[in-house]
Amino acid sequence: MVAPPDNDVLWARTLHVSRGGTPALTGISVGVREQEILAVGGPRGSGKTTLLRCLSGQLVAQQGEVWFNSAPVHTMGPLVRERLRRDKFGWIDPQPRLVPELTAWENAALPLLLHGAGHRPARKAALEWLDRLDIGHLARKRPHALSHAERQRVAVARALVNEPTVLFADEPTAPLHAADRAHVLRTLTTAARSHGITVVLATHDAGVAAYADRSVSLLDGRLVNTVRLPADAEAEGAACSLSV
Repeated sequence: MVAPPDNDVLWARTLHVSRGGTPALTGISVGVREQEILAVGGPRGSGKTTLLRCLSGQLVAQQGEVWFNSAPVHTMGPLVRERLRRDKFGWIDPQPRLVPELTAWENAALPLLLHGAGHRPARKAALEWLDRLDIGHLARKRPHALSHAERQRVAVARALVNEPTVLFADEPTAPLHAADRAHVLRTLTTAARSHGITVVLATHDAGVAAYADRSVSLLDGRLVNTVRLPADAEAEGAACSLSV
């Protein structure tokens, strides 16, 4: 095994994943620098979710290595990987997965409560994130009383509430309309930068990828290009040229 570069918080080397004999990832190597927002682009079925699942320890590749800081994730046992995900990582799915019996603020506070935080500080932190996402007034409502877009904002608040080291966002704004999408992305990226959170953002939308510092693209499980966005580009609608 070769240790990852010092400035990479995440590092994957020659990942190979197959499902039912069909390659999902073929020799993927990628590094994610500390406090970087990295977009993983490509069409649906290109391997974006599989890559995020490998990087986050949800899935162990059949071949290859994944490192988080100096820790080899690919050699960890299931319980150690689960603890790593709980303590260091946040995750946002394309569809919100909320606990139906809990209110919006309780869902948002869940990671803190599971870590043993007191009820009052957990509630305070959850309400602050819900306010940032413009749904603080819905804090006492349960998921069934919220719109789909509102539920997704609760899921975003839940992923950010414990200020993870790395946030994995798998098409986090796919179910949202354009105005909601822009607001949630601005909140997510601004919060990540202000709190020093590294973000790995999977998207098939070039407009969403423009919020990132750098972009890599997948096609049929292979890395096809890397794009570095201009440092002075506007987050929304930034233009860039591809370099392979």
